Amino acid sequence: MNLNFSGLEVSYPTHRFPAYGRKGMVATSNAFAAQAGLDMLKKGGNAVDAALAAAACLTVCEPTANGIGGDAFAIVAFKGKLYGLNASGPAPQAISLEALRERGYTEIPRYGFVPVNVPGAPAAWVALAKRFGRLSLEEVFAPAVDYAENGYPVSPVLSHFWQRSFEIYSKNLKGEEFQTWFSTFAPEGRTPRAGEVVRLPDHARTLSLIAQTQGEAFYRGELAERIDAFSRQHGGFLRAEDLAAFQPEWVEPVGTKFGPVEVWEIPPNGQGIVALMALNILRGFDFAPEEKHSARAYHLQIEALKLAFAEAQRHVTDARHMQASLEYLLSEEWAEEKRKLIREDALLPPPTEEIKGGTVYLCTADGEGNMVSFIQSNYMGFGSGLVVPGTGIALHNRGHNFSFDPNHVNCLAPGKRPYHTIIPGFLTRDGQPLGPFGVMGGFMQPQGHVQVVMNLVRFGHNPQAALDAPRFQWIKGNQVHLEQTMSEAVVQQLAALGHEVTVTEHNVGYGRGQVILRAEDALVGATESRVDGAVAVW
Repeated sequence: MNLNFSGLEVSYPTHRFPAYGRKGMVATSNAFAAQAGLDMLKKGGNAVDAALAAAACLTVCEPTANGIGGDAFAIVAFKGKLYGLNASGPAPQAISLEALRERGYTEIPRYGFVPVNVPGAPAAWVALAKRFGRLSLEEVFAPAVDYAENGYPVSPVLSHFWQRSFEIYSKNLKGEEFQTWFSTFAPEGRTPRAGEVVRLPDHARTLSLIAQTQGEAFYRGELAERIDAFSRQHGGFLRAEDLAAFQPEWVEPVGTKFGPVEVWEIPPNGQGIVALMALNILRGFDFAPEEKHSARAYHLQIEALKLAFAEAQRHVTDARHMQASLEYLLSEEWAEEKRKLIREDALLPPPTEEIKGGTVYLCTADGEGNMVSFIQSNYMGFGSGLVVPGTGIALHNRGHNFSFDPNHVNCLAPGKRPYHTIIPGFLTRDGQPLGPFGVMGGFMQPQGHVQVVMNLVRFGHNPQAALDAPRFQWIKGNQVHLEQTMSEAVVQQLAALGHEVTVTEHNVGYGRGQVILRAEDALVGATESRVDGAVAVW
């Protein structure tokens, strides 16, 4: 079973060809960000500098899916060793189920201050730069600051998501605390049209402050004071003390063997374990390369993911509160037990809630063998709908992922991290770094990871074809969404197996992916054909 690095495979109506380079590569969902990362490589920076430049740019050039006030995770291959970083922030110390009940809440709302946890992304940038970076943060953030100050033209895809968020926020966000979002991101009472130039001057100043102070301004200085004051003014729970106490956590990635590769994810509180559990189930089935378009292949993947999600919904939360061991959840014993449950027809799993998310994923590689898999997010689009006045900081709403059930392992508690959707992936072969990969998009993410790995390993796709292949998205119960590029025969066969299929007109719900793999003497990269994906090479 060999991986395919061929550049001429064209399997699908919508496709690109893989990109090749030697000295470096940056794959992101935005061309400005990809080029910013490549600029760092050409200045003498490494893959980490490139990733941080791209990440900072994405907060400016794709604010519909991430921002300074979000969370981040990373897997870094540095000098042949893998390092994991969990920079997801905890709930404020002042919040609790009791405090919310006193205010009349019966669930965690999507918007406002209640779902705002401590933002972890700025701390992730600083931690990565200090441990692995070669350039100063001022140099690394310079492209993002320039785009924020002097402007950039908006793409059609970005304009679409911006307008969609505006419509949602206009309908749902009525309080005074939300007005800064509208004055920041829709100052003329509307969102930018494709081709219009957007400037975010407050954003530029905030990024400069973070770079100049190595993150101190955000967690213990001027920006922290502004966040604290804004939260107090509107009855929020987040305080300067929560920001000052936060530190990102270096963790050991968890992985599983799948064919000739090892697949790695960040351990919980992230949901990367869902992808690993599903792959462990699928490892026990035989797949012929010609089955890549078959209903059987899709059926088995869907069923494996259902079972993995059901387990994760019961167990995944802040690692300090986990009651099930990772060793058992990733064991062959567990996989075999679940594998026996899969039938020839669709299995109805325990109910889960359909939740959308907004995230950006990027990956980088340099000519020295270092690679980065990086993901950051405000969760649902722009996040909570709150922007800290004078800063451009859109606060995330990750706390919405907590359970309101006091008996659930993922229930809200002070200082606790929730079940987290964003997951960077990484592949190794014989223990040696092969490359980063990821597919952003809420609960689509582990589904995207499984489908990309299956396409690469079982079905012999090159990295770009692995991303271009038609995707499914399991929603809940037996409900499955299928891309319109899926063959009609497969659609009908899946329906006959009991899947409640919906063929969607648009493909925006199936995630956005990037892949970089190391071939013999070159790097081969791929990016999303569904949106504004870009690969910059050297």
